Amino acid sequence: MNVAAEATTSTSRTLTITLFLVFVAITLAITIWASRQTKTATDFYAGGRQFSGFQNGMAIGGDYMSAASFLGIAGLIALYGYDGFLYSIGFLVAWLVALLLVAEFLRNSGRYTMADVLAFRMRQRPVRTAASVSTIVVSIFYLIAQMVGAGALVSLLLGIKPGTTFLGMDADTAKIATIILVGALMIVYVVVGGMKGTTYVQIVKAFLLMTGALVMTLLVLAHYKFNLSSLLGDAAERSGKGSAFLEPGLRYGVETAGDAAKTFYSKMDLLSLGIALVLGTAGLPHILTRFYTVPTSRIARKSVLWAIGIIGTFYLFTLALGFGAAAMVGGQAITAQDKAGNTAAPQLAQQLGITYLGGDTGGAVLLAIIAAVAFATILAVVAGLTLASSSSVAHDFYASVIKRGQAGERDEVRVARISAFVIGAIAIVLSIFAQSLNVAFLVALAFAVAASANLPAILYSLFWKRFNTSGALWSIYGGLVAAVFLVFFSPVVSGSPTAMFPDSDWHWFPLSNPGIISIPIGFLCGWIGTVLSKETDADKYAELEVRSLTGHGAH
Repeated sequence: MNVAAEATTSTSRTLTITLFLVFVAITLAITIWASRQTKTATDFYAGGRQFSGFQNGMAIGGDYMSAASFLGIAGLIALYGYDGFLYSIGFLVAWLVALLLVAEFLRNSGRYTMADVLAFRMRQRPVRTAASVSTIVVSIFYLIAQMVGAGALVSLLLGIKPGTTFLGMDADTAKIATIILVGALMIVYVVVGGMKGTTYVQIVKAFLLMTGALVMTLLVLAHYKFNLSSLLGDAAERSGKGSAFLEPGLRYGVETAGDAAKTFYSKMDLLSLGIALVLGTAGLPHILTRFYTVPTSRIARKSVLWAIGIIGTFYLFTLALGFGAAAMVGGQAITAQDKAGNTAAPQLAQQLGITYLGGDTGGAVLLAIIAAVAFATILAVVAGLTLASSSSVAHDFYASVIKRGQAGERDEVRVARISAFVIGAIAIVLSIFAQSLNVAFLVALAFAVAASANLPAILYSLFWKRFNTSGALWSIYGGLVAAVFLVFFSPVVSGSPTAMFPDSDWHWFPLSNPGIISIPIGFLCGWIGTVLSKETDADKYAELEVRSLTGHGAH
């Protein structure tokens, strides 16, 4: 490495670390301020129900536009072109399901967690236990994706490539250290600030992310004089895939000559992914809890409309970021830094900085700014996830199952804070093994688990009069076990070069996403469990129906 390159790397590292520390300081200040406003369980779990539709819409957007959206989707588009964009479409369309079937009813029916709705007309203890288990599993899947994104990002920022060192650590050790650091920070946000602090962090992060993505999109388009045809032409050429880059079939629906089974499985994988993405959002615990932070169901509906507008605009930006990265950075340079493509957007920022601000220092400046935004994204999302799962442990399992509704608010919040530590630690350990996987792909697995375990129980509970405790338990555990079981025996965990355990092979399930099998199993199990039990409570259903439609009697 020559002297100029070393000086640039040093400038980039100093800038990046400074910006990162500034952001952490600002968000910690917000969190500490919020902790002083957090006096009751309602404040900790639901932010005091004081947020407006726009504020909650921004926070939902902040929760949803995760490392998967910014790093993962941009990377998939940069590497697979048309097929990568399928993730953007799926993540966006999913909001229509959440808006039409879940948002308003949930806000009217519950207090703090998803289980409040499920347990309303069922036996409390078994249903709340099941909901708590499901919430933790989905949240951990999602957390792994964010942590993996953090590790890939910091390696790029600090100029750590395979074979190089930083502060005496090799590339792999530095990634692991980053994952642990991010995990520790997210635990602090949740333990100190609760929902109020987390929501304000989400709002700040959504604003930063939208601004960063807009600036990068405009710079990419300006570079090509707003001529989309030349942008796509360059992207196809530099991707190394040629015209196939702009057509379906690079990643999904791949035609394998002479192997009809392989071709069929590839097409089924695409269908499975689509179903998981579209149905998963309405079952994500950290998104569902956001509906409780507003005072009325009308504002819950309004906040989802704001979220759709913000998220939809952002996913249009991912097109420019992905194709821009393919055109200006090149597929080879992206995979050299990160095999899964998770660093495509920051590498594009670096290239844009070199192009517009002049020289390597310009690249370091823009990379540092965009990386700080990406870090903000990761920290905010992991805080929301950890809060959702720790709230479920405290409110559903500890207060309702162990203490049988006799727990004091202070005890409940204390247990939530302890749970945040434990769940954070589990996510950190698992993330260290998943570093070879694309983060958007990892999130799609979380969506499949949420759609298999949570969505059937929520929809049956809200709309099926006959549904009962047995049905709720069957649908949650059935969908959850089916999804996790199939993932464990899929090419995601073993038997492929990008698997969590690439040197082992115990996979027999051919699809990478289990949604097409596990989601119907969740619905079927719910139906079978209900039919096998004679338990029914028409009065409770009538009460839930009135409450979900009008909000009468809701807390």
